Amino acid sequence: MRSYPYAFHVALDGNGLNGLEGRAGVCLFRYDPVSGDHAYKIAYFPGASGGHAPSADPSRRVGFLGNTGQHLLFYDLATLEEADRISTLRFEVPDTTIKGSTHLVWLDDTQFVTSIGEHLWKFDLNRLTKAEQVAPHGLKIPHAMKRTASGRYIVYGGMDHPTRGEAREVGILDTVTGDVRRVELPTTCWHLVCHPVLDVFYAISFRVTPADRTDWEHWGMAWLRQYAFEIDAEEGRVLRHWTADRDVPAHINSDVTISDSELIFCTGGSHTVVFVDLLTLSRHRLIDEHPGALESWALTRQSATTLTESFMRAGFFGNSNAFAESLRVSRGALLDGIYACQLSADQTLLFTANRGQNHITVYDYPSLEIRDRVVMPELQELDPGLPAWGDPRLGFHHSYLVSPTL
Repeated sequence: MRSYPYAFHVALDGNGLNGLEGRAGVCLFRYDPVSGDHAYKIAYFPGASGGHAPSADPSRRVGFLGNTGQHLLFYDLATLEEADRISTLRFEVPDTTIKGSTHLVWLDDTQFVTSIGEHLWKFDLNRLTKAEQVAPHGLKIPHAMKRTASGRYIVYGGMDHPTRGEAREVGILDTVTGDVRRVELPTTCWHLVCHPVLDVFYAISFRVTPADRTDWEHWGMAWLRQYAFEIDAEEGRVLRHWTADRDVPAHINSDVTISDSELIFCTGGSHTVVFVDLLTLSRHRLIDEHPGALESWALTRQSATTLTESFMRAGFFGNSNAFAESLRVSRGALLDGIYACQLSADQTLLFTANRGQNHITVYDYPSLEIRDRVVMPELQELDPGLPAWGDPRLGFHHSYLVSPTL
């Protein structure tokens, strides 16, 4: 087997509109930028659901597939063979099924911290049944988790709760003192990233409209202005923030990464990758992979799923505002957009995965010129039991990039 310098791991949740309820799998995309050669492998894990965010231990042997299905699921980073899994229900039962261990933070090659129920928990891969409860996390539903540059602070975003409402908060765990701090914000922020050298992190707003104006589990995309907050982890306060008016296509973000000069995040709602200048936190530029309204309508199987499942989430007449806002956010497209984006360690390549169009693209950075684009196979090729007229999307979600060591 030939070797490739880059390994792009993308979580898969299968076809459909709601990525929190679908399958659980991983796409491993290997790439050589010199020759342009690539290879890929795709695996779904039976008995698991809601594949969400992959990560790798520091030794790059074991992969973790975060999910909303109340499992800790590990796989071999090279082969995608399942290595281990354990039910988190043995430790704590959540008050909603969308509250799962979607992300974690590795402390070393075997130890990690993740969220279960109302607490943060510490695990060791060699003793998964012997978990240690660290502290109450203090949020409605913790989501993306990162470790700051010094390693002292674990920071995490938060999701809106189906019954407890809008979150508008992030959390900070001080690993030295064990203290947890909740930071109030004007908007909900699911996702975040840490500054490369400072104990500062950036939380990106995730603004939605609840179904019937009360149901935060069945939400639509809100056509409202978006924010990026720069937060001091030690002090627990906002230092600066970026605001984009609602016409900027920066809605419903997923992966967040960072370079020496730019905050970078991709949008599943608006089909873009947004690059915000770190020096000023005011200027921005975009990669736009919007398919165009006509092209998205031509992708009939995917568009039909979007329409059908939208009406399954909420009745039209009582929620016409939410349907209209979603169309404004997507600029008329009946597809979702880019869910995965990761910058290489040397900051020369940006890898993206477009959920709606089912392709992976490699861009040169910082020029943002397309280097390669690979259309991925249809889900029917992996699951012959699906009807030919069914939605063919693999279901790209968050990602993790294994880059050559600098």
